[in-house]
Amino acid sequence: MSTLAGDLPADGYNPSMYELLKTIDDPSQLRALERRSLGQLADELRAFVLESVSKTGGHLSSNLGTVELTIALHYVFDTPEDRIVWDVGHQTYPHKILTGRREAMARLRMLEGISGFPRRSESRYDTFGTAHSSTSISAALGMAAATKLKNEKRHCIAVIGDGAMSAGMAYEAMNNAGAMDVDLLVILNDNEMSISPPVGALTNYLARLLSGRVYSSARRASEHLLKRVGVWELARRAEEHVKGMVTPSTLFEEFGFNYLGPIDGHDLDALIPTLANIKKLKGPQFLHVITRKGQGYKLAEDDPIAYHGPGKFDPAEGLKKSAGGRPTYSQVFGEWLCDMAAAEPRLVAVTPAMREGSGMVQFSERFPQRYFDVGIAEQHAVTFCAGLACEGMRPVLAIYSTFLQRGYDQLIHDVAIQNLPVLFALDRGGLVGGDGATHNGAFDFAYLRTVPNLTVMAPSDADECRRMLTTGAAMGSPAAVRYPRGAALGEVRKELAPVPIGKGEIRRTGRRVAILAFGAMLKPALEAAETLDATVANMRFVKPLDVDLVRELAASHELLVTVEEHQIMGGAGSAVCEVLEGHKPILLIGLPDRFIDHGDPARLLASVGLDAEGIRKAVRGAMPD
Repeated sequence: MSTLAGDLPADGYNPSMYELLKTIDDPSQLRALERRSLGQLADELRAFVLESVSKTGGHLSSNLGTVELTIALHYVFDTPEDRIVWDVGHQTYPHKILTGRREAMARLRMLEGISGFPRRSESRYDTFGTAHSSTSISAALGMAAATKLKNEKRHCIAVIGDGAMSAGMAYEAMNNAGAMDVDLLVILNDNEMSISPPVGALTNYLARLLSGRVYSSARRASEHLLKRVGVWELARRAEEHVKGMVTPSTLFEEFGFNYLGPIDGHDLDALIPTLANIKKLKGPQFLHVITRKGQGYKLAEDDPIAYHGPGKFDPAEGLKKSAGGRPTYSQVFGEWLCDMAAAEPRLVAVTPAMREGSGMVQFSERFPQRYFDVGIAEQHAVTFCAGLACEGMRPVLAIYSTFLQRGYDQLIHDVAIQNLPVLFALDRGGLVGGDGATHNGAFDFAYLRTVPNLTVMAPSDADECRRMLTTGAAMGSPAAVRYPRGAALGEVRKELAPVPIGKGEIRRTGRRVAILAFGAMLKPALEAAETLDATVANMRFVKPLDVDLVRELAASHELLVTVEEHQIMGGAGSAVCEVLEGHKPILLIGLPDRFIDHGDPARLLASVGLDAEGIRKAVRGAMPD
C-alpha cells in the first residue's frame, strides 16, 4: 500500500482520485462492483478520509485503519437490513462516506453538520448510537435476540477495538452471548501491534499475537500459578502446551464463541471470503482482525496518537507543533500533578486509558511507579483508587466528566460511603465542542452534589484550578475539581496554595442584581455585569455552597442570578434555590433540558445564552420593575 503523504498537488487532491468513490452513494452500489475494483475503491476512500479530516479536523488514525474492513462488511452483508454496531464509533468515517454522507463530510462535527460518531437519527445505516467504548457487543446481542424473537433473518455484527476489550462490559456481554442461542458476529479490530512492520503470512501474525500484550500478560499469570504447584519447569519445556492454555482463541472459546483468525484487516482477499464463510455459520462467532492505525499515511502510522484527533492540517506537511499559546486546563492539571507528587510522596495518579488527553504524559515519565493506567475500565478505576486510599495513599483519578458517569455506583459505594481521600480531577466539564452530546460534561454538578462526604469545586481560571487541586489533595475526604476543555484563563502561580473550603468571593460590586458565577462562567458574568452594574460573586464551591455569601447577596440585591455551564435542573442554581427556599426572585442561567449537539464551543455557548450578551439579555428580561 503506498502512502498518501507524498506527491500531493499544491491545491490538494486531484478529483480524478475519486472516480470510483463518487459513484457510491449507497452500499448496494458497492455490492454491485466487481471484486477486482475494491482495491481501487479502498485507495480512493483512504485518500478521501485523509483529505476530508485535514480540512475539518476529527479522528484520523482509527479511520485510516478501518477502510478495508468497512468495505468488506458492506460488500458481504446486506446493510442496513444486516446490523453493524461500531464500538466507540470514532472509526466510522469510511462507513459514513459509503452510506450517502460523502458530501456531508465537509461539515463533520460542525454546528448543524454530521456527527463524528454513529447516530440513529442521522442515517438508517447507523443502527446504534455509540461514542463511549465497549457497548457494541451488548447492543448487537440485544438486536440478535430481538431478531430471533420476531422470527426474522438478519445478521448482527459488533466491531470492537482491542482497547475497548479492556472494559468489563464487553466480557459481561460475551458471557451472556455464549449462553444464548443466537447468531452474533463479534469482530475484534486489533491494532495493538500497529507500530510493528507490516507482515503478510498468517504464521507471522500469530507470532506477533503471541508476543503481544494479551498473550504475555496471560503467560505471566500462568507462570505464577504453575510455579506454585511445582510444575512450571515441565510447562516451560512444553511451550506449545502453555500457548495452548492462554491464546486468545482459548479465552473466547471458553465464552462460547467460535474463534476465527487472526487475519489481515487490510487484505480484502482475506477479509471478504472469511466474512462470506462466517455469514453461513450459526451461533456466536468471533473474528480476530489485525489492522494498523494510520494505515496508508506514513506520518499517522509512525505516530498514531498524535494523529488520533487532529485539527485542520496540511497532509503534505503533517501536524506542526504550535508555538507558544495558552496552556489547556489539562496541561495545568498535568503540571500540578508533577509538582504535587514531588511534595507529597503518597500521591499516586490513575487514568482509565486517557494519559494524553488528561495531560499525564510528563507524570507517567517522571513517576512511573506511581502512575497507573487501568485501561478503559472506569468502574474499576474508581474502586482501585478506593483500595489505594485504604492503604494510606492519596490517589488522584484523572477522568472526563462524561466518563465518570460510568463509575457512579463505585463513587458512592466504594469511595463516599467509606469517606476515602480520593481526588477526582474532572476534565471536560461543560460543553466540549466537536464530540457533542456524548462527551459534554453537563450533569456532573447534579450527580456529585447529592453524594454525602463529597466536596465539589469549580475553578474559574488556571490558577484557581491549581489551588483547588491542592485543596482536594489535602482534604482527607473525597473531592472533585471540575474544569473545562480548552485553553485555561489567567496566569498560574507555582505555589501549592489551597483555597478556603466552602468560601466564595465577591469579584465586582454593583447594585440591584447579584450574579453568582460557577466555574468558567465567571468571565462572561463579569463582562455582562459591566453594562448591568451588577455584583458578581465567584462561588468556587458547588458543595459545600457558601450559604452565608448567598444569603448576604440575597438580602442586599433585588434579583439573584446563577450562571453555570451545566444543566439547570439539579445544578448549582438549584442548590442556591434550596438555600433560599423561594424567598427571593432567582434567575437560573445554564444549559437547557436537552442534549447539546456538536459544534464550535463559543457558538454553542452563545446559542444557549451562556455568553456575556446572553447573560445580559436574560437578566434584563428578569429585572423587577
